[in-house]
Amino acid sequence: MYISIMRRDVFQAIADPTRREIIGLIAHRSLNLNAVADNFDISRPAISKHIKILTQCGLLTIRQHGRDRYCEANFKKLNEVSDWVEQYRSFWNNKLDALGDFLDKENAENNKISKKINKIHDTEE
Repeated sequence: MYISIMRRDVFQAIADPTRREIIGLIAHRSLNLNAVADNFDISRPAISKHIKILTQCGLLTIRQHGRDRYCEANFKKLNEVSDWVEQYRSFWNNKLDALGDFLDKENAENNKISKKINKIHDTEE
């Protein structure tokens, strides 16, 4: 019997707006699970599922302190997103630079044509 285990990644974590909001909440300070849940109008079990996914993806760690469990951010995993975006940033920067060069050449040609037209117009007067 083959059991498929779903491996979660950072892209799944940030795909959901609630999870992105949770990340934003704990970005600056750790919060206990109840404090996180208090910021949302959804059930605590739903928040727990989001936190579980964020933990599985490596963006959160849960630290036990007395009776409370605190969520702490681990943003090193976001480097995967940054690296992925960077390859496309480079691609689009190259494309936009080429477009800029093309437009500069077109503008220079249009300026030459305009000057010629103006010269012709000035000599006719």
